[in-house]
Amino acid sequence: MRKLYSVPLAALATGAAGLAYSAGYEVRSFRLRRVEVPVLPAGAKPLRVLHVSDIHMVTGQRKKQRWLRSLAGLRPDLVVNTGDNLSDPLGVPATLDALGPLMEFPGAYVFGSNDYYGPARKSPTRYLKALANGNHGLNNADGTGRAGITGAVHNPWEKLRDGFDAAGWLDLTNARGRLSLAGLDIEFTGIDDPHIRRDRYAAVAGGPSADADLSIGVVHAPYLRSLDAFTADGYPLILAGHTHGGQLCVPFYGALVTNCDLDAKRVKGLSTHRAGGKLAHLHVSAGCGTNRYTPVRFACPPEATLLTLTPRSR
Repeated sequence: MRKLYSVPLAALATGAAGLAYSAGYEVRSFRLRRVEVPVLPAGAKPLRVLHVSDIHMVTGQRKKQRWLRSLAGLRPDLVVNTGDNLSDPLGVPATLDALGPLMEFPGAYVFGSNDYYGPARKSPTRYLKALANGNHGLNNADGTGRAGITGAVHNPWEKLRDGFDAAGWLDLTNARGRLSLAGLDIEFTGIDDPHIRRDRYAAVAGGPSADADLSIGVVHAPYLRSLDAFTADGYPLILAGHTHGGQLCVPFYGALVTNCDLDAKRVKGLSTHRAGGKLAHLHVSAGCGTNRYTPVRFACPPEATLLTLTPRSR
C-alpha cells in the first residue's frame, strides 16, 4: 500500500515545494543584469541605460519598492521604462515613490496594457492556448483584431503619466523625442502597446533622423510587426518588455510562452532581429513583477538591466 501512494505523494510534495519557492522566494529575488551593446558612433564614450519594465506594482510591495529606489545608486545616464507599471488601481503613489530617485535622471517611457487596465483572474493555461492558436491579447493569428476590452477595471494611468512627465521623462506613446546625453544626440521613437492594438507605427514611421547619433525604438510588447517595422526602418536598438521572461520556466530548457508572437528563444535578454534586409539589436526585459493574481516566478528571477552602449566595431 505504501508503494501505491509513494509516487503521487512525492509528486505532490515536489509541487508544493516548487510553489513555495516560486511564490515565497524567487518572486522577490531581484537581480540586476548587465549587458553591452555596440551601437554608438566610433569614438563615443559608453552610455549607461537602465531598462526597467513590468513592475506590476501592488500596494504594500515594500521590498520591490526599496529595490527599485536602490537602482538610482547605479547613476545611469538614462532610464527607459517599457511599461506595465501597475497591477493595482491604487498602486500609482507606490510606483511613483519607488521610481522617484530614478526620475532624477533623464528618461523615456511607454505604457503597457496593465497601465491602462487592471488585471483579471484568468487561468494560466490561457497562455498555452494562445501559443497553440496564435491569438495573443487582441491579436488574432490571421491579423484581425478581436473585440475591444470590456468590463475591465480602468487604472489611473493619467496620474502615472503626469508624474513621469513632471520629471521630464519623454512620453513615447506613438511619438518621437530626443535627448542630449554625454555629448550625444539620442533619438527615441515609441509606439503604444501592440498587445491591445494601440500601436500606431504609421504615425512615427520614417526611420532614424540623419543628424541623430543614435536612434532607439521603444515598445512594451515585442510583437513581430513592431520589431519588423523598427528594424526595416533602420533602428539599431529596440527595447521592449511584456514577456516576463516566460515567468514560469523549465530549468535547463527555458520559457514555454512569451505572451506574444515572439519566439521563446528571445523571450528575454539581448538578441538580434532581421527585417527588410537590416539588423537590429533587441533587448527584452524579463521585468521585475507579476500579475497580482499569479504572484509566482520559477527559473526566471525578477530583474532590471543595465545596458552599456559602446561604439560600433565598424
